[in-house]
Amino acid sequence: MNKTNFDNSPRGKQLQAFDRLLDVMDDLREKCPWDRKQTIESLRHLTIEETYELSDAILRADMQEIKKELGDVMLHLIFYAKIASEHNAFDIADVLNAQCDKLIFRHPHIYGDTKADTEEEVKQNWEKLKLKEGNKSVLGGVPSSLPALVKAMRIQEKARGAGFDWDDKSQVWEKVQEELKEFADEFNVEHTATIDQEKANAEFGDLLFSLINFARFAGINPEEALERTNIKFIDRFQYMETEAAKDGKKLQDMNLTEMDFYWNKAKKR
Repeated sequence: MNKTNFDNSPRGKQLQAFDRLLDVMDDLREKCPWDRKQTIESLRHLTIEETYELSDAILRADMQEIKKELGDVMLHLIFYAKIASEHNAFDIADVLNAQCDKLIFRHPHIYGDTKADTEEEVKQNWEKLKLKEGNKSVLGGVPSSLPALVKAMRIQEKARGAGFDWDDKSQVWEKVQEELKEFADEFNVEHTATIDQEKANAEFGDLLFSLINFARFAGINPEEALERTNIKFIDRFQYMETEAAKDGKKLQDMNLTEMDFYWNKAKKR
């Protein structure tokens, strides 16, 4: 391994740790059969998994797990750059310098003479600069593979950055009510045989999109809010299973009224 000298300052220790990770990556790529076999393509699904594990740790506010998962994500970033360097495409220095250059270019209110005193002005400048970089559309930077809920949120944020947005949340709430009525009209529960599934799906999509828009105006992250509800439901459902088992019962053998008894116990904890 390289014997680079670093001072004992906080920055020196950070650089030493980063240098150590680069050395470890070099060793693994040279000596470990599994690491030698990996490609940029083979790492992709593992990186997605690690990112979701980091997300879970953040939602649990588990700082020790966040630290661990950040390390896993960092390893993957180093891994991609290492593989690319073997193909003479780029290395980690190219990655970091390109990122620094981009951040400096997109923050002219810090590194230039542009004025931006509010978050909204910063976002609007950001989108204008991205168009100057070659993006043909404000929405061009939204990854097509994003989960639909997260994608809707990013689309709306970027449209707002271009000035295309409602003036206040009361207008957005009116839109939610409008979309809810259109969905209800299409999904007539009293005449289920007449449902046009394609139209119902379209109206439900419009309703979700408008709800996500309202959440944005209300300062709510809809993906995070939904995930917290998922976690809460899982916790309560598993409590039901455990308590029912203590009484010698299985949920599959119970009617809804019996299950409601355990569900209410779970909610009262």
